Amino acid sequence: MSLVLIIDDEYGLTEMAGELLVIAGYQVATAINGKLGLGMLATMRPDMILLDVMMPIMSGVELMRILRDDDEYREIPVVMMSAAGTDGVPPDVLAHASGFLKKPFTFDELMQMMTTILPVH
Repeated sequence: MSLVLIIDDEYGLTEMAGELLVIAGYQVATAINGKLGLGMLATMRPDMILLDVMMPIMSGVELMRILRDDDEYREIPVVMMSAAGTDGVPPDVLAHASGFLKKPFTFDELMQMMTTILPVH
């Protein structure tokens, strides 16, 4: 079963997306900021990361740069998410994302992104 790490400071979105992904057959772990998410990578290897752009402590932009500069994490697919769209995401960071979801997104949009990047197995 594929493991998805959701890193987002919006509790409601994290819970909703997590529950939907579990129903769809994925395992889910969550973190409320980039620093906690990075720490979780020391003990788990997610098959995909759903990453919010704007968070306190460590933003998704900061975390994405760390992931892409580290050989151990570079190949993990990362889907970035933001209510502001892609406007607040630097081009170098967006270029390394596997996908982007504009908040709020629907279950169908989430599942289309998931099955494109990480089919259930």
